[in-house]
Amino acid sequence: MARTGRPRGFDRDEAVTQAMHLFWEHGFEGVSLEQLRRSMGGISSASFYAAFDSKEALYRTALDTYLATHGTVMSALRDQRLTPRQRIERALRRSAEMQTDPTHPTGCMVALSSIICSEGGASVQALTSAEREANRKAILACVETAIADGTLRGDTNPAGLATLFEGLLVGLSIQARDGVSTKDLDAGVTQALSAWDANILRS
Repeated sequence: MARTGRPRGFDRDEAVTQAMHLFWEHGFEGVSLEQLRRSMGGISSASFYAAFDSKEALYRTALDTYLATHGTVMSALRDQRLTPRQRIERALRRSAEMQTDPTHPTGCMVALSSIICSEGGASVQALTSAEREANRKAILACVETAIADGTLRGDTNPAGLATLFEGLLVGLSIQARDGVSTKDLDAGVTQALSAWDANILRS
């Protein structure tokens, strides 16, 4: 008896990567289910829901993929082998380089893909908000560590300095999306770091 052939499958990892690029480029609400299915080789709605359950579930998977790949540039903030200043500098410079890489959408998916959503996108917004908050706390921890070990003056404003660097980190996304070059973004990082150096405790 002839066996019924199975429908042509699709590469799940490749599908997630394509979805990640779409969400990164256009935002969660800027991408339709039709666009997602088309990017996955034109799979049916039934196949889409069987594989990913929902658009939001796919976004969560795509965001996890981003954080495990491109987003690892932020891991420097937690690298205890580096000095606090080196952690911030490496994270910012690597982020500027990654966000202007022409092989994928510009900017940062965490900063851009769900910053503005309708009421129904609140749970998606919470995901990226939590990631930004984690980076904010990691930057603040770098500043506080440097104050505690005597690298920075005791009268340094930790919240103010951390906000400066986190503001630059988030702002890189807009500038990268607007076409500002890697060279100019990197120069901006250098200028921002002068604020750190201005607070160094001099002997």
